[in-house]
Parts: sequence; C-alpha cells; structure tokens
Amino acid sequence: MTNDLTQTIDIETPELVVVSYTIAGLGSRVTAGLIDLVICIAGFVAVILGLALVSPKGSGAEGSMSTAFAIAITVLLQFVVLWGYYLLFEGLRDGQTPGKRMLGLRVVRDGGYSLDFSASAVRNLMRFVDLQPVFSYAVGITSIALSKTGKRLGDMVAGTIVVRETMVRQPARPSLRHRAAAIAPAPAVAKLNEQEFQLLERWAERSGLEPARRRALTAQVMNRLSRALDIDSNRTDAARLLQLLERERTARQRGAAARGATGASRERYAIVATSSPRWIAFASRLAEAQRKGLKSLGENGVRSFVAEYRALSADLARLRTAARGTSSDELFYLGRLVGSAHNLLYRDRRSALREIVRFIAIDVPTEVRRSWRPILLAAAFLFVPAIIAYTAVTRDPAVAPVFIPVGMLDRAEAGVTRAKTGEGYIQDPEVFRPVMASQIIANNVQVTIVAFALGITAGVGTLFILLMNGVSLGGVLGLYASKGILSLLIAFVAPHGVLELSAICIGAGGGLLIGAAMLIPGERTRRRAFAENGRRAMRLMTAAALMLIVAGSIEGMISPIPYWPLELKLIVSAMTLVLMVAFLRGGAGLQQAARLDLEVPIDDGRRDSLGRNVEHTDADLAHSRERLLSLSD
Repeated sequence: MTNDLTQTIDIETPELVVVSYTIAGLGSRVTAGLIDLVICIAGFVAVILGLALVSPKGSGAEGSMSTAFAIAITVLLQFVVLWGYYLLFEGLRDGQTPGKRMLGLRVVRDGGYSLDFSASAVRNLMRFVDLQPVFSYAVGITSIALSKTGKRLGDMVAGTIVVRETMVRQPARPSLRHRAAAIAPAPAVAKLNEQEFQLLERWAERSGLEPARRRALTAQVMNRLSRALDIDSNRTDAARLLQLLERERTARQRGAAARGATGASRERYAIVATSSPRWIAFASRLAEAQRKGLKSLGENGVRSFVAEYRALSADLARLRTAARGTSSDELFYLGRLVGSAHNLLYRDRRSALREIVRFIAIDVPTEVRRSWRPILLAAAFLFVPAIIAYTAVTRDPAVAPVFIPVGMLDRAEAGVTRAKTGEGYIQDPEVFRPVMASQIIANNVQVTIVAFALGITAGVGTLFILLMNGVSLGGVLGLYASKGILSLLIAFVAPHGVLELSAICIGAGGGLLIGAAMLIPGERTRRRAFAENGRRAMRLMTAAALMLIVAGSIEGMISPIPYWPLELKLIVSAMTLVLMVAFLRGGAGLQQAARLDLEVPIDDGRRDSLGRNVEHTDADLAHSRERLLSLSD
C-alpha cells in the first residue's frame, strides 16, 4: 500500500482519466540540489583550469590581450553557471537537471505537461528569492515544506510542480506476477469483504510483535473473522489465519469479488487478474522508451505503445471506479505507469530553433508593447527619484555624500582633472575592454534579475530597487553637473544608456506583473494569475536581457573611448534608440502575419467525480489529443 504521508496530486489526462502524481519530497529535492551544486562547482573549476592551460604565457600586448579574454570568458562562464545551469538543463532536458535525473525527479507544468523553456526560466530566475538569506535556501525550503504541492516560490510563479518519476517495477503483491491464463476459474465471491481482508493482511505484516501481544492480536482477529474460519480446527489460531489469508489472496488472484461488493466494485480483482500481465509488459517497454526515447521503438512500435497506453488508461478508469475511492497497490502501480507514459507521450517536440526565433522576434516585442503600463510605472519609480536627487545635489552639493557612495565621490573629484586633460570618464586600457564588457553585462543582468524576482514581494522589493537606483543615478548626474563636468559623464553614458535604462524598466515591469498577480488577480485565482503573468514577465525579462547584452558590450568596448567626441557618442545613442524601436515595432507585423495567440488560458483546478482536486489545461488537452492522434496514425 502507498504511504499515507506521501503527497500526491490528481491530473486529468486527455483521455479523461485521472492520474495521481507523487510530489517530490523535501529530502529528495535537497539531495538533487546538492548533486547539481557539486556539478556546478566541478564544471567551474574545470573551466578555470582549462583556460589557465590554454592561455599563452607570453608577455607584452599579445599576452595581455589573451589574459584579458581569458578573464572575460571566466566572468561570463561564472554568470552562466550561476543562472544558466538550471535554466538550460530544465528547459532543454524536459525538466531534469543531472541531480534530478539521478533522484528520479522531474519538473512539469501544472496539469502534468512538459516543461517549456519559458516556465523553466521563470522558476529559475525566482531562485534569487528562494535561496535567501545568503544562499541558505531558507525561503525556498520553507515554501516547499508549507505548500500542499511542495512548491517553492519559483514553482508558484511559473506554474510548475516537481514530481517523482521513479516507477514501481511491478505490483507490490506477489500474486500479480502470475500469468492470468494459468489461473483456474474463480469463485463468485471471496469469503471476506474488503475491510476484513485488509485487517487480515495487516495482522500478517505484524508478525514481529512480542509473543504476548501477538497472541492477543491474533485472538482479536480470530474473533472478528470467526464466521469465515471453516478451516481445520486442529491447527493453531495463527496457522488458521494464515491459511485463510492464502485462500483469500488466491481467490482475488483469480478475479473473485470481495464479499458484499456490489456494482462496479465486484470487477476490481477481475480487472487485476486479467490485466496485470499486460501492465508488467508495458512497464518494460515504457522503461526502454524513457531511456532511449520514443523514436527507438520505431513507427510500428510507437503505434503499439499508444494503443497500449489507451488500453491502460481505460484499465485505470475502470479500476478507480471499482475501488470506490480506496487506495491499493494495484491502483498505485497502474497510476504510475499511465502517468509516466503520459509525460513521455506529451512532451513538446517542436523545433527548438524555430520556437526560439519566433519567441524573440514576435512574442517578446509584442509583450513589451502590451505591458506598457507596468513598464511606465517602473520608469516613473526610476526617473522621478532621479530628477529629485539631481535637483537636490545641483542646488546643494553638500547633500551628495548622503546617498552617493564614497567611490563615486572620489571619481567625481578625479573627473575634474580628467576633464581638463581630455582623458575621459575612466581609465581605458584597451586591452581590458573585453573584461569590462563581460563584467558589466553580468552585473546589469543580475541587477535586472533581482528587480524581477523581488516582484514576489507584491512588487514592493522591485519598486525599492528602482527607487534606490534612481536616487543614485540622479545624485551622480547632479554631482557632475555641480562640478561643471556633466559632459564628461554624458559622453560615457550616452552610447549605452538608452538600452541599459530601458532594459531595467522593462525587466522591472516583469517584476510588477508578478506583484500584480498577487495583489490584483482580478477574476482569476492567484494560481492562474501567477502562471499567466509569469509567462508575460518572462518575455519582458528576455527583452531586457537582450538589451543588456548589447548595452554591456557597448559600455565595455565603446563608451570608455576618450578621443571620441560627444557628438559621435550621441549618434551611437540615437542609433541604439532607432534599433530598439524597430525591434519592438517589428513584432507587430510578424504577429499579424502569424496570427499568434499570445496567451494560453490556464483553467482553475477542477474536481473529478470523486471530488478530488484535478489539474488540467483545456488548451493543452486539445494539443495533447492532437498529438496522441498523430502518434497513432
């Protein structure tokens, strides 16, 4: 029998059969996370050692340039390991990192459907909040422990769950291993009803009790089952009960109904007796398909697999009806088979490259235009404080140290001298420009990720980050203006500033969408609001990341050049603005041509005929039915 402490969730398949998934426990998820952490550390160390071995050891400009590129690559790889490992593995390996695969875990979307790249990105960008405080994962662990479906905050926002996929290899009762064909015709009913049979089985399982307690328990069971004990009275009580248990098991193996069973419940053991050989054979084929993929079965094998899946789905529906809401090893076993096959059949196998191009060229710019309200709100919380701080510092430079870091104050002092000598805003050793570019890209993207992830705080954290950055930005501009060297700073900021500031506002707009799902879900449930707004927010984050990559490259490679006049750098700024507008407007025509449906509606959890919670998505059900038909055609 299944453990009553196991968390499960019921999901309705396209065949209208309810499948129970086992929610991954906290212990297995922590173990998988530790395995992934070890892999990340080992990979990062291997990269550093590899770069150290292949980097030229020569001196001079060539050696310095090689060192600079090696450092730049290291910085970017560190960023990729920190943020990309989980995103890429889960997005491209159907919800499994190496650690999850070793533990038999998989991330799936609510409804049991395959994890897409967008949902993977959302749940992993929210990792910044889940790992707090300071990489302890206390927030995420607490959320998993308190959630009925074992969800950390990232799962709540992305609309995902982590399930255990390790499958029972055979029904728990030894009797189910026998071939149905070799079993003699069954009697009409067994002598015990279902409750009495379970009592007898529990008595047999407690054979390790101390003798006195064992005798007392045996006497109680004998008294309860005396009506059915028409067995040799010369035997001991324990022997008579064991003989009764064996006879009842044999009767059920042969398909006999339990005493007192009526209607569909009379068929329960007949279903098990006649179908278990097919279930065990299907389990073997399923294990092979999981290891090698459906293609390994061949065209005829796939058709046969789909036909067997449908047959097992029908068996599961009949067995659920016959069980009348009670749990059993057979029901658990068959549910795991159908659930695992369901995940395998309905994994999304559309062209990854085509979907990425479509997502970037159409979905992303369309979503930026659609989400102008939260983006505008983010811009207000960034630029209004900037204007206030700028005004305050230009009127009274003495207030600058209140909210401007000491390093920026010292740089401003040095800037006066640099402006007189025409040296530019900062020192610009050309050989280290790749390092600057990589550091700037990584830093800016992480800042935007933080602003996005803090949307889970009902948007308060996102607005706070914007406000603080706005005050800092305006204060620094005011400080340089008060010293008469504002043009020095503008010449540095202009080439990349349009993209960088726009990206911060767009990414923060995604965080505000997450906050809106919590505060003002409207007519939707919060679960549905999180899932829908999470998808929208991910498109905004993609736009922000693309802009920040370009902006960081410009900031590291072009912005520091001291001999470019301000006019030329303003031209670069204007060009970035034109390209950004063209990108954001370009998706409109492509969207109209492709007739895309931006949102995939996600229905609330519904209930099956037994009143249990059932997760499913109408649009996904339709897509899955089409896929199942295409596989079997």
